[in-house]
Amino acid sequence: MNFHVLTLFPEMIEDGFNTSITGRALQNGTITLDAVNIRDYSTNKHMRVDDYPYGGGAGMVMQAEPVHLAYQALQQKLGKERLRVIYLTPQGNVFSQPMAEELAKEEDLVFLCGHYEGIDERVLEMIVTDYVSIGDYVLTGGELPALVMMDAISRLVPQVLNNEVSAEFESFHDNLLEYPQYTRPEEYMGKRVPDILLSGHHAKIEQWRREQSLKRTLERRPELLDGNEALTKKDKEYLQKLRG
Repeated sequence: MNFHVLTLFPEMIEDGFNTSITGRALQNGTITLDAVNIRDYSTNKHMRVDDYPYGGGAGMVMQAEPVHLAYQALQQKLGKERLRVIYLTPQGNVFSQPMAEELAKEEDLVFLCGHYEGIDERVLEMIVTDYVSIGDYVLTGGELPALVMMDAISRLVPQVLNNEVSAEFESFHDNLLEYPQYTRPEEYMGKRVPDILLSGHHAKIEQWRREQSLKRTLERRPELLDGNEALTKKDKEYLQKLRG
């Protein structure tokens, strides 16, 4: 997996991504990161990349040319005529685990990070393939959403996680929330680890975990159960029992 980020703040991307699990994956070459400074492609002697919006209004708008030139340079570097470009915007489709799984199949992903009041619409129409939001709120730029998406996608790339099973069975497996987790000691402040987890009976433990995922999803994110094709007949019977 090769990540390419078109941004005005490459150091923010590099510092945020070069830590923990993703940092180790960068070091061993499982994933790569190329943070491209859009300002390097400004043709203005003052290296400006923004200007006042036509029609008036508050704030500044990023110009089309620097963004387009940065994209073209990346095209040439990779030898590809068309790249998958994700523009981070509250107007996009909301990012989800299924979307992360679909994007993880790509060899190269380009993230375009806007700033100020956004980017000239003309270059967006020319290069963007996906408009994606991480939630219904406004941030100062696209860098944090890009880091969120790259982190989620990286976890699905083989060999990034030490435990290859983790990516499959953590939160949102089968579009369900994860079951509760416990570790030592067996008792803390009067609260004990559920006996089933100490039983050594793997089949019953898996059943308990599945039921806990269903229960937690029903309590906290019931919309995830609507039309969930991963639910078995047994799952549906258990949910019906919980609903009374």
